[in-house]
Amino acid sequence: MFENLEQLIKIIRERKNSSPDKSYTNKLLNDKNLSVSKVKEEIGELIESVDQNSNKTHEAADVIYHLMVYLEANNIKIEDVMSELKKRQK
Repeated sequence: MFENLEQLIKIIRERKNSSPDKSYTNKLLNDKNLSVSKVKEEIGELIESVDQNSNKTHEAADVIYHLMVYLEANNIKIEDVMSELKKRQK
C-alpha cells in the first residue's frame, strides 16, 4: 500500500529535473507561492468534502500530493518527517 507513496516521492524528485512547461510538479517545485496556495486550496477542499461527506478520498489524495511537493520544494525530506513521527511514538 505504501509503495504508492514511495513511488510518488520518487516521481516528485525526478520532476525537479524536468521542464516546467511539461511538468505541473516541476512548476510547483519552482514556484513556492503557487505551491503554498495549492496546499491551502486543497486542504480547504478536503475540509469541505468531509463536511459534505463526498469526494473525501479524492480530495485527501490531492492534499497528500501537494503537501509532498511543498515539502520537497522546501528541502524537507519525508524521511526526516517520518523519523520525527517515529520519535513521537509512545
